[in-house]
Amino acid sequence: MSTSTRRSAPSTGSAQADETVIDRLVEANRHYAAGFTDPGMGAGPVLQVAVVACMDARLDLHAALGLELGDCHTVRNAGGVVTDDTIRSLTISQRALGTRSVILIHHTGCGLEKLTEDFRHELELEVGQRPAWAVEAFRDVDQDVRQSMQRVRTSPFLPHTDDVRGFVFDVSSGLLREIDPQS
Repeated sequence: MSTSTRRSAPSTGSAQADETVIDRLVEANRHYAAGFTDPGMGAGPVLQVAVVACMDARLDLHAALGLELGDCHTVRNAGGVVTDDTIRSLTISQRALGTRSVILIHHTGCGLEKLTEDFRHELELEVGQRPAWAVEAFRDVDQDVRQSMQRVRTSPFLPHTDDVRGFVFDVSSGLLREIDPQS
């Protein structure tokens, strides 16, 4: 779906009032599968690149980067930050599936800029257990991209760290702005 196309949630006044969003997605998959043809490709990306980006719904990575099915591995999480699990995915991507390049994409207006690590404390008070994970909140998106680049470049598990670049995607213009790792 293109970023210019918006679909509304199912109408609550219709005959399908009990239909959930997941029901709608499963139905969409049935239509997709009816015309699906196995492309016959492997799990390794054709362009040997892994994209690490925020999970923000406004980022249509394939469209923004001119990518097709099979071109890249995509790792998404809140903020697009490089966490231990991101390193795990990149390690498998590089060592088992042939990627050689990593592009990191954060974006303007990220929700992590509005959170703090106090979020974990609030969760602990609410549910009675403190999360084992860090929120990875940040105030300076450029600096967080630099930190993520450094985490990739210094990981002992990643054999390919020469072609690692970081960007900030502007959600208003759609343009990428490259971040200098040394600034």
